[in-house]
Amino acid sequence: MKVFICVNTARQAGDVEHLKVFATEDAAKDWLDENDPEGVAFEYDVMGPARVGSSSRREEAAN
Repeated sequence: MKVFICVNTARQAGDVEHLKVFATEDAAKDWLDENDPEGVAFEYDVMGPARVGSSSRREEAAN
C-alpha cells in the first residue's frame, strides 16, 4: 500500500497542518490543485503488514 504526503514547510512539525496524507494520487492532486498549485506530494510505502477489514471489525465491536 502507498500513501501520498504533502509537507507544508510554513508550519512546524507537530502542527496539524504540517502534513497532509492522501490514500491516492488523485486525491493528492485534487487537494493541491485547490489549495497549493505549486506544491508536490511524495509517494511512500506504508510500513507493516496489511490489516484487511480492520476498520469494519472496530465498527462491529462498537455496536
